[in-house]
Parts: sequence; structure tokens; C-alpha cells
Amino acid sequence: MCICVKAGMVKPSCLVKPVSVTRIAGRYLAHQEGLPKLPVPPLQQTCERYLAALTPIVDPEELNHTRKLLEEFQKPGGVGERLQKGLEQRGKKMENWLSDWWLQTAYLDYRMPVVVHSSPGVVLPRMEFSDRQGQMRYAAKLIAGVLDFKSMIDNETLPVEYLGGKPLCMNQYYQVLSSCRIPGTKRDTVVNYTLDKRPPTHITVVHNFQFFVLDVYNSDGTPLTVDQIYIQLEKIWNSSLQTNKEPIGILTSNHRNSWGKAYDNLIKDKTNQESVRAIQKSIFTVCLDAPMPHASDDMYRTRAGVQMLHGGGSRWNSGNRWFDKTLQFIIGEDGTCGLIYEHAPAEGPPIVSLIDHVVEYMKKSEMVRTPMVPLRMPQKLHFNITPEIKMDIEEAKQNMNIMVHDLDMKVSVFSHFGKDFPKSQKMSPDAFIQMALQLAYYRIHKRCCPTYESASLRMFRLGRTDTIRSMSIDSDKFVKAMDDPNIEKVALLDKAVKAHRAYADMAIRGQAIDRHLLGLKLQAIEDLAALPEIFMDTSYAVALHFNLSTSQVPAKTNCVMCFGPVVSDGYGVCYNPMDTHINFAVSAFNSCQDTNAARLAQALEDALLDIKTLLEQTPKAKL
Repeated sequence: MCICVKAGMVKPSCLVKPVSVTRIAGRYLAHQEGLPKLPVPPLQQTCERYLAALTPIVDPEELNHTRKLLEEFQKPGGVGERLQKGLEQRGKKMENWLSDWWLQTAYLDYRMPVVVHSSPGVVLPRMEFSDRQGQMRYAAKLIAGVLDFKSMIDNETLPVEYLGGKPLCMNQYYQVLSSCRIPGTKRDTVVNYTLDKRPPTHITVVHNFQFFVLDVYNSDGTPLTVDQIYIQLEKIWNSSLQTNKEPIGILTSNHRNSWGKAYDNLIKDKTNQESVRAIQKSIFTVCLDAPMPHASDDMYRTRAGVQMLHGGGSRWNSGNRWFDKTLQFIIGEDGTCGLIYEHAPAEGPPIVSLIDHVVEYMKKSEMVRTPMVPLRMPQKLHFNITPEIKMDIEEAKQNMNIMVHDLDMKVSVFSHFGKDFPKSQKMSPDAFIQMALQLAYYRIHKRCCPTYESASLRMFRLGRTDTIRSMSIDSDKFVKAMDDPNIEKVALLDKAVKAHRAYADMAIRGQAIDRHLLGLKLQAIEDLAALPEIFMDTSYAVALHFNLSTSQVPAKTNCVMCFGPVVSDGYGVCYNPMDTHINFAVSAFNSCQDTNAARLAQALEDALLDIKTLLEQTPKAKL
């Protein structure tokens, strides 16, 4: 996400106190209907901007070839015009011409494991507890906090968020609870039970690889108190003291086709099917993790990051998950806390907004002794493991351990400055960080690379994301000049930062190029027409090979989101800029000799400091 999202017209107290609100019928619907539809950008504009984006990344000969293809594509009455009209028609008919296509192509058709390759993790501040009592007390408060947030969703009293003064689509908040991804042998689906006649009233708790159903509402519809939840968690703990031999949950970490096949086989058995359904229907999942090996303070965040992303491997906590579940909160016995979410239904900002609410709620929420109403024993979910399922589990374990060994991660805190310094220079903090990232990559790899930064399209109904291409003609000039003592650099930096800002503004207004090009390509496929040459061109493959996949996910909480790279020789970089420091999570793959997460993290720190020095050494008049 490129720009901070602000919740509008809400007093801080509303964020922490459970508010009893009469449901305003249809308030959410009325808000949604008031949002504009996602536009289809003009064809010529996209073609021109595409050429500009290609200029610094492909050689002149290749660029010339692409220019000719684009001229052919845009001819009056030609292929481009036909596909553009098809998209515009689709835009008139549908609430959002892109959202269904995006859900399918970016997530449900994608066959790599969701672990590392798709699902982001979030590292929360380390907790002081180091025993099961502390773990369960924290878990009980967290569960109550999420249920408090859920009540705002259910009552349609969630404060509408704004970006640049414009109201945002709130649909993603209605997709993250009581939902789950379901594997298929060729394509996945997502189910959401929120609107069922009898919506789910239970969560799933996993401990020692064993799954339990925990009802979190009383028969009168009121949520259990923190104290009641704690008592129930204690019962779960005491009835799962031994680690289950077969970590059934690890199946969800496998390649989607393999898991799809294993899933069909697993649910042939009625008991298994009922257990799986209970997990899928649950409001969310809480994973009570076993302690991980001790890590030094400077390595702690990195270890917490990988624990959120994959659980540490089959002998640690990777079997203590159901990776298809949209929301899984992870609470380690050693105080390591965070979550992992399945990416298909939502982006980072709604998840972070939920986290901010829960963290605030937990500060206020104290354990209150409640009258001892006897509560039903949480129900343990049983699985019948056939030799074939056992083999599937073994395969998933091996594949998970390969992924664990391959993921190279560095989570760090840049403590020299935060948003404060770029703001003092009248620069966008996000653009400032992105330019430092361009410089860091260039210094290591001696070249610039296609860079993806996600931009929110939530100004539009059912909007998801588009791409801010942070590597531009201007950023290219700046990074190449930065270490040359004979070139005046500040003006180049200023121009690069402004170019980034302009691209980001263009993207959030639905005028970027990546989703439009994808739409034109998918329109051709839908029309059963021959794929236009621009999509079979080398330049298109180069443009989509994002060696840097980045995202700014700002939060009030001192947390950081992390995700894996999107290409084998790339990096994943996520950051949360706070006022006086910046939290970074950098990932790469060990199987690639050229990339190294710690090296990029260090180069990024150096680049941020060097740019600050450059600006401080330059008289203000020059800016």
C-alpha cells in the first residue's frame, strides 16, 4: 500500500470500548453503492506509460521492437481498440471489471503453496510471558478483542476509512472472518459463511497439532468474557498435552494441485469431512505454538518473522496451522506473537486495522472474574488417517522443510529516523523509502530492476490493488548519479521522489498500467481471440519479472508485515514507517546465489542514511 489510510470520524474511545450500537440497516450497502466504479484507463495513455516504464529496463533494440508492436496494437479499428471496447462493456455490466479476474489470476489459479509464496505474516511486539498461563491469558484477551472488532463489522458500525479525503471501499472487512480457501486440483475457491442463516459462533484453536472447536458466544448471543475464554483455553491445553503424531494441518502447506488431490481423498471419510468443515466455518483460528529455540535479541525479530510465515518446519510449528484459513493468530509459549493470513480475500491494510483495534482493546481489557456458568467442553476434531493420507502428510512435511531451508529472511528496525525526516524535507516518506530501496538494489546488483509496490484501489467499489512501478526513468538517473562525485544529485533525487509520488497518485485513481494490460490480455482470452503480440513480447515478460516486490503497510502498532519474494531471484520487502523509526522485513531465497536478505537490509540502511546526509549537506535553497 502506498499511502496511509485514515479512519474517519471516530473518537479513540470507540476503538477500545465495546460499543452497543443499533444496527443501521443497509448502512454498509448504501456506502458501497455511493462509491465510484473502477475506470478503464484510455488505451493510448496506457501504451505511452508502458513504454516509459520499459525504457530503463530493456535495451534500445527491444524497446524499439515493442514500440512498433504497440503502434500496430493501437491502430484505429485494430485489436487494441476491440479489446478496449470489450473492457469498457465489462465495466458497465459489472460492479468492478477487474476484481473477479484478479481474485482468480493472482490467487485462486496460482498453484504454488500459499506458504511463503502468497500468505503474508505479521510480527507483533514481543510479549513478556514465557509460560502457558501467560500464553493463554494473552490469547484470551486477543480473542475477545477480535470479537469486539467483529461486532463492529456485524453492526455495520465500522468507521469508514478515507484516503486523500475520499471514502474507501469497506468490502474486504466483510471477507476476512468466517472464511476459508478450499483447494482444487486445478483452481481453488474461497468460501465465506458470514451471511449463512446461522453464521458461525465458534473459532478453531490448534495446540500440539490438534484442532478444537471453541464456541465463543453464549446462547443469548453475547460473547464469552476474557475470563471464560481463558478457562476454555485451559481445558484445550490440558486435553492436548501430547503432540499429535500426524500433523494434519501441514497438508495445507503443499503445492495446490497436490493438496487439492489429497483434500478430495481426505474428505471422503465422513469424520474428516466434518472436522475440515468445522475449521473452514470457524470465525478465525488461534494457533497456540510450542516455544522455538532461543534466539539472541538482534535475531529475535527475524526468527519471529519466519515463525509467522511458515512455523519453522515440520519438527516445530508448521503442523500447528491450517494455512487455508483466512485469519490465523499465532501465540507462542515463549512470547512470540503475530498472525498469518491467506491473501485471496484481502490486502494488508484491513488486517492491520483489525490488529490496531485488538492491540488497543487488549491494553484496556483486564481479566474480570465472571460468575461460574458451566461451559461446554471444547470439542476436539478427529481425523481418520489412512496410509495414503499418511503419505500425503510425509510429502507435505518434506516440501515444507525444503521451503523453510530456502527462505532467507531479515527483519530489522531502522532506528536513525522515521517518517519525521522525509516530512521535514517536504518529501513523501513512502517515495523516500522507495528511492533508498532502488539505491540499495543498484549498489548490490549494479543494475536497476522492475519494482512492484502495491497501491490500493479501494477508492473504487470492490477495489483491490494496482502496481506502482517505483523504478522509473527518474529513479534510474538518480541511483546512477548517487555515487558519482561529479554529479549534482539533490535535484535528481527531488525529481525521482516527485515522479514516484505522481505515479502513486495516478495508481490509486485507477490510472496505472499493470491491471489495464492484464485486463486487455484476459479480454482477448475470454474472446477466444489470438493473444496480441504485445503479450508474447520479451519486454512484457521482463516488465513482469519483479525482482523487488514491495509494500508499505502502515500501522499504529509497532509491528511489521512480511512476505516471500515473487520471483526466484528476487526480494520481498515490506515496511511500516513509524514516526521515529522504520520496521523492515526483507526476504530472499537461499537457492539464488545473487540475492541475500541481510545484505539488502544493510544496503537499505546505508542508502537511507546516505540520502539523509546528502539532503543535510545541501542548502535548502537548492531543493
